[in-house]
Amino acid sequence: MSASSTKSPTKTIDVKGLYCPEPVFRTKIEMERLVTGDIIKVVADDPESEEDISSWVRRSGHDLISVNKNNQVLEFLIRKAK
Repeated sequence: MSASSTKSPTKTIDVKGLYCPEPVFRTKIEMERLVTGDIIKVVADDPESEEDISSWVRRSGHDLISVNKNNQVLEFLIRKAK
């Protein structure tokens, strides 16, 4: 079983301390470097990131696997769809 068929991230980016629109921009840039099926983990602490990144994922056609909130830190798992 390959890493891309599990929930193990292929890449992790930490965008804590960055505020809108930087977390979305950095996520987009990293997604462009991945291949279809790869999973990226994005760690953010901007409260707006939950809506901003979730909306971007829907608009871009990727798959939002999960969003976990631990205190002020958000962790997104996103699978590249195309």
